[in-house]
Amino acid sequence: MQAAPTTQTTCPYCGVGCGVLATSTPEGIEIAGDPDHPANFGRLCSKGSALGETIGLSGRLLSPRINGGDAGWAEATYLIADKFLNAIRDHGPDSVAFYVSGQLLTEDYYVANKLMKGFIGSANIDTNSRLCMASSVAGHKRAFGSDTVPGTYEDLEEADLIVLVGSNLAWCHPVLFQRIAAAKERRPNMQVVNIDPRRTATSDLADMHLSLTPGSDVALFNGLLTRIEQRGAIDAEYVLAHVAEFPEALATAKGDDPAKTGLDAADLAEFYDLWIRTEKVVTVYSQGVNQSTSGTDKVNAILNCYLATGRIGQPGMGPFSVTGQPNAMGGRETGGLANMLAAHLELTNPIHRNAVQGFWDAPEMPEKPGLNAVDMFDACADGHIKALWVMSTNPAVSMPAANHVRDAIAACPFVVVSDLFPDTDTAKLGDVLLPATAWGEKSGTVTNSDRTISRQRPFLPPPGQARPDWQIICDVARAMGWESAFNYQSPVEIFREHAALSGIAGGLGRDFDISGLADIDAADYENLQPTRWPVTVARRGGRFFGDGLFFTPDGRARMVPVTHQPLATATSPERPLRLNTGRVRDHWHTMTRTARAPRLSQHMAEPYVEIHPTDAEALEIAAADLVRIESDHGHVIARALVTDRTPKGSLFVPMHWTSLWASEGLVDTMVPAATDPVSGQPELKGAAVSAAPYRPAWYGFAASSVEPTIMDLPGIGYWAKAVTETGWRLELAGDVTPFCWETHARLLFGQSAETPVASFIDRSAGRVHIALRDGDRTVGALFISKTPVEVARAHVIAKLQDLAPMQLLAGRPGADQPDTGAIVCSCVGVGARTIVDAVAAQGLQTVEEIGAATGAGTNCGSCRPELRAFLIPQMSKVAAE
Repeated sequence: MQAAPTTQTTCPYCGVGCGVLATSTPEGIEIAGDPDHPANFGRLCSKGSALGETIGLSGRLLSPRINGGDAGWAEATYLIADKFLNAIRDHGPDSVAFYVSGQLLTEDYYVANKLMKGFIGSANIDTNSRLCMASSVAGHKRAFGSDTVPGTYEDLEEADLIVLVGSNLAWCHPVLFQRIAAAKERRPNMQVVNIDPRRTATSDLADMHLSLTPGSDVALFNGLLTRIEQRGAIDAEYVLAHVAEFPEALATAKGDDPAKTGLDAADLAEFYDLWIRTEKVVTVYSQGVNQSTSGTDKVNAILNCYLATGRIGQPGMGPFSVTGQPNAMGGRETGGLANMLAAHLELTNPIHRNAVQGFWDAPEMPEKPGLNAVDMFDACADGHIKALWVMSTNPAVSMPAANHVRDAIAACPFVVVSDLFPDTDTAKLGDVLLPATAWGEKSGTVTNSDRTISRQRPFLPPPGQARPDWQIICDVARAMGWESAFNYQSPVEIFREHAALSGIAGGLGRDFDISGLADIDAADYENLQPTRWPVTVARRGGRFFGDGLFFTPDGRARMVPVTHQPLATATSPERPLRLNTGRVRDHWHTMTRTARAPRLSQHMAEPYVEIHPTDAEALEIAAADLVRIESDHGHVIARALVTDRTPKGSLFVPMHWTSLWASEGLVDTMVPAATDPVSGQPELKGAAVSAAPYRPAWYGFAASSVEPTIMDLPGIGYWAKAVTETGWRLELAGDVTPFCWETHARLLFGQSAETPVASFIDRSAGRVHIALRDGDRTVGALFISKTPVEVARAHVIAKLQDLAPMQLLAGRPGADQPDTGAIVCSCVGVGARTIVDAVAAQGLQTVEEIGAATGAGTNCGSCRPELRAFLIPQMSKVAAE
């Protein structure tokens, strides 16, 4: 029998850049990790493992739409070209803008940047990577003269000390976390320090957790630099030969006070001494560093310590920025940011600018940076931007001051949105919607966090009239009059041009050079294996700066004097709490894909807020209560998770939920648009907020085999929905008690007045249990209570279509039906009750034993930190015995 076809491709989620094997079978697409890919060696996280469940066509945008009506490609293309040309003619090239995405492939990015900067003549192209890694880019450029990531993933396994700063690696970059965990298991003497105000799943691996005051990273690393000098650990020979501005940076560091971190002096001393005496140290940093009004200074505070000790460019040591987007690095390579040119060339450098203009044979080039993301949407709001094109991203949710951004997009005279779905918060604001191809349908390349270029290969045909982003952009460019410059017929032609331009950059002394691939033919491009840049005749891959040479005019690195700055928004008696935002384990950005996979919503099915027990008690908030959190800019309602994982005075709320999945879950509506003055990156983790219990008249939970019709219901104050294996689940709360709950349930489940109802209603106690049956299937079950609903949700969801309505009314399994509890392991579908029972019955003492007994944690391993928590009672019992 012939083997099923398998396609070697790349995961479209975080910047780890995992290799994926997609196999077409009669049952669908099977997903596995690519054992030969150097980023993951076969590992995948829960999101990557579920990719096969996210490629259905339900709800897809399958043809262009103009003002809500279907249109042809020619009509849409020429309308866009005319609108952009008219705006340029009447108001100048800076009256138009592109807002693009790290979800684009490198070839898409390249032609978008070429069109805006080389032919429209404006630098008004920015990317959602501005929200992710702009501070790291700026810090690299200040220190190294270029945006260069020095090290490789192998350094994580060769290091003797890993310092994780502002990075919940276990949830946000799980495969890298697994690589470190495996290395630590092989070499137990390897040390891990986790620096984060919260105690996260990443802390589980740490030998030391430093819960510093939010925003105080500069003070921490200035203290380290001062301690390095006090201990005589400066590499004076290296500094003299390869580093400039050392005295200024050290003097500034000495003037800072590490006590601003809020850490105990003994803990500081222990960390500093550990770092100093361990030569092979890798510091991994991410959004907790970058997403700050002092993000660039934080990056340089870290880099200063490595430059002062010469610990850079060698195996197992150095600073390491991990990106949040799958192709954030590819965007950096192609000049996707408003202040950059392609191939890491400088927009404000006339030699670089002339080189790119000549290579492109471009009519004009902008001489100054364009608008960064925050300023771009401000310019939409005040009328300066007349035409905006948003590609593969959802700024109406993800940008700070999201309500303002939504209104700004709505105010722009002409908005184009290229995306997969017409119902995202941003797509709903578009005048023209363009159907783009999705992961699984796209062909091109991406570059991960350690500079490895991987092929993304399609294994599905484009549905309907969907087109690749590069083709959509080139079609518009040709309609605008630039036929020959955008006459590409395939991605390989764009890639060759991208590689050839990088050779010019290399000749100008820049770091990004893949000119060794400039003559790649179609067959070799199709078969291209993961390749770390640079790729030239003289060099392939490896680490940067091991030779002590940097990309500055004199070849020496720069240490940058930096000092601690407070967060942009101060707390006050009215807003006494600090808001921290971030990600959950199983969802990605604004959930346009992950929300389609039922198992990815099992772990966290609705917006939640982590609140410290002391704060919860003071605010009279109990576990599972609904909480209204409010800033001066907006509010959310989220479910209370009372935990000491988050420090007193601080709240943590994930950033994923949109208006499609929750009524009051858009966390970035609360975040002010304060930005780093150097990088333009917003401070997404520092808003000042207040919190109070939201006291509805009733709480509800529903499971349904049909999508609930929430909008038809009066008096709903809160809802959050998620897809399940049997249909849908829904959390509800209402401010008005319906006169007839049976009618309410029929409306909720979209049923007629004749649909049979089984119910138990105790009005005095406020308890309502209702189940509806349509023919031979149970349509839905609704549970109402005056307090947060206590039912076995996993049981109700799983048995929705198996049990008769009367059997479902109990809301709990019978004596002969085990209750799995809330799902902990999404990959295998193992619930908390199953784990608790196995630990107790079998005396399990390790995560491995839990895996052997239940299957939990045996696939991607992302849940292993949570599994360990189930062992604590058992370990205490064993210790007592």
